Amino acid sequence: MAKNNSPHKTTARNHRQSRTKFTEDQLNILIKAFNQTPYPGDATKEKLALEINTEESRIQIWFQNRRARHQVQKRSKPEKHLEASQDQDHPEEKIHGRADRRCRTSYTSSQLHTLITAFTKNPYPGINSREQLAKEIGVPESRVQIWFQNRRSRFYVQKKGELDEPLEQK
Repeated sequence: MAKNNSPHKTTARNHRQSRTKFTEDQLNILIKAFNQTPYPGDATKEKLALEINTEESRIQIWFQNRRARHQVQKRSKPEKHLEASQDQDHPEEKIHGRADRRCRTSYTSSQLHTLITAFTKNPYPGINSREQLAKEIGVPESRVQIWFQNRRSRFYVQKKGELDEPLEQK
């Protein structure tokens, strides 16, 4: 039996699914959900999948792509370019400016204690852990996710600073 060492083998791991084309109604539902929360929980994704009659994995990918696209739009400077690309893709959407941002979330000392304890145990909690924490401290899961992202970032910046200190003292 001959071995197939071709780099173009089709395996389950590198097989890409065909692109999903959402109808205008489906897009309106997804956009509305995205505007409410760009990081939906499993229950929300399941509900959306049933509502628009598609696979939950497609919903997950749509949200990932949407978040990435919004990050790129926030970073790109030319306002005219943003408006032009937006009109082509989804004319019903509006790009939100700084004034439309969510207010900064303030945490009580007991909430912070709970979050820091959880971070010490696991800096990369899964969705179930984040939802449990959110319920426990009374904030949305999306805020818990952002807190962990920010905390990991600060943690690694501090670690890097500690590693650089001995070099500076010499």
